[in-house]
Amino acid sequence: MPKLTVDGYGTFEVAKGKRLVLALEEEAGVDQLYACGGNCRCTTCRVEFVAGEPQQITQADKDKLAEKGLTGVRLSCQIQLNNDMHVRAVSRLEGSGRADAGSKPDAAIHPDPVWVAKA
Repeated sequence: MPKLTVDGYGTFEVAKGKRLVLALEEEAGVDQLYACGGNCRCTTCRVEFVAGEPQQITQADKDKLAEKGLTGVRLSCQIQLNNDMHVRAVSRLEGSGRADAGSKPDAAIHPDPVWVAKA
C-alpha cells in the first residue's frame, strides 16, 4: 500500500489506485476543497508536491492548470495513489469562505483519464 504524507497531518497508508482527493479527506482528515465534485472543472483541489509527484498527468489536469495559469501545483482529483507521495494541502475549506467542500468525488477519475507525460 502506498504511503501518503501530508504536511501538518502525518503519514497514512492508502489503497493503491485511490484518488488523492479522497485519500486527503478520508485517510488524512484534510478539509480538502473539491467545488466541482472532482471533475476537473475548477482548481479548488490543488496540492503542492514535496516528493513522489507522478510523472504522468491527465490531459484534463494539464489543460485546466494551463487555462488558469497555475504552476507548481497539481489537481488532487486527477491523481491516483500508485506510489508514496508527500504533499502540502494548499486548498482547504478552512478560511475559504465556502459553506462546504463541494459534492463528494466519485471513486473513479472524471473525465475519463487520458494520461500524458508531465512536461
